[in-house]
Parts: sequence; structure tokens; C-alpha cells
Amino acid sequence: MSARTAPRSTGSGPPTRKGVATRQRIVEGAAREIREAGVFALRLEDVMARTATSKSQLFHYFPGGKDELLLAVARFEAARVLDDQQPELGALTSREAWLRWRDKVLARYRAQGVDCPLHVALSQPGTATGAGRTVATELLGQWRRQLAAGIRHLRDGGAIAAGLDAEREAAALLAGIQGGVLILMTTGSTDHLEAALDSGLARLGLTED
Repeated sequence: MSARTAPRSTGSGPPTRKGVATRQRIVEGAAREIREAGVFALRLEDVMARTATSKSQLFHYFPGGKDELLLAVARFEAARVLDDQQPELGALTSREAWLRWRDKVLARYRAQGVDCPLHVALSQPGTATGAGRTVATELLGQWRRQLAAGIRHLRDGGAIAAGLDAEREAAALLAGIQGGVLILMTTGSTDHLEAALDSGLARLGLTED
């Protein structure tokens, strides 16, 4: 079961299908509240109203209250970052596939604009802890591994330079993307993100002629 859907254990046995669905409804409802109103305006009462859940239900799944819910939203949004890049991210086996992935990443962040629910959730005091860092580390680790797998596939097949270090190139590309996203959140412009993507693909020898 993924981090997106796994409910918190309450010590009363495995979660039921209904319990999983209820918890997921609360998480997704809170995520929509954050996108629409911002995290600082997030109230548990609004989440309960949006998701048709009671206070006892919300605290059953999130006994830590708002901080615990924000962390669950962060995990949900982290999973969406990778899901929104599929199937291209998981099949970077050709130059064309890399270019389609590049276009999908740009389209995602252009549509998102300056609002990044994942960044907002992780930046809050309740999640800016070891748990919050774990969410970010998991996301970046999974993202880097899939990029590295694509680089290795092309390198081992002779499509790109044999001497490229797949892990290091994936890390550099990912760092460029994240830098571009942070600038986007500050300025509203995707120019730096586009430049980072194009420079990374050029280094791999994958840019368009």
C-alpha cells in the first residue's frame, strides 16, 4: 500500500476498506482546501464540511490534528508530483520519450503556477521536522531513481555517451528542476525551469536538432 493511501494504525487491527476510503477522502479534501484558500486559512471545520466527516472521524484518522493532517497532505501531494509525470517518467527509453517527459513537467508547473501545495504543507512548523524531511527525501529519491534508470537505459544502449554517471546526471537534472520550481514560485515565470530542463537534456545529448 502506498504512502498516499496507507491509514494510520490505531492499534485495533488492520484498516477496513471503508476506513481507507474515509481517510483518503479527508486527505484529498484538505488538499483541495489548501489549493483554494491557502494553508494559513485551513480550518479543520472546513475540511470536515467539505468531506462530510465528523470531528470524531477526523481525529480518529489524524489524532495529531492539523499537523498530522498536513503531513498526510504532503505525502499525497508528493505522490501526485510523480504520478503526474507518468507514464513518461517510468519509460525514459528514447530521445522522444525524454522530450515528452520534459514537455509534461513544464505543462504541470505552468498549470500549477506559484501555488505548490506540497511546498506549502512541508514548510509549516508542524511538518518542518524529521517527518517532513522524510517525505521530501522519499519524493526526491524516487524521482532521481527513475531519471537515473532512463539515463542508464540510453547509455547502455549506446544512445548517449558511455562515460556518463547516471546517478550524478539524474541528481544534477533534478536539482535544476527544483531550482526552477522555486524561482517559479517566487516570480511566476517558468523560464528558469525550462532552461534547467533544456540544459540537462542537452548535456545528455537529447535536445532537438
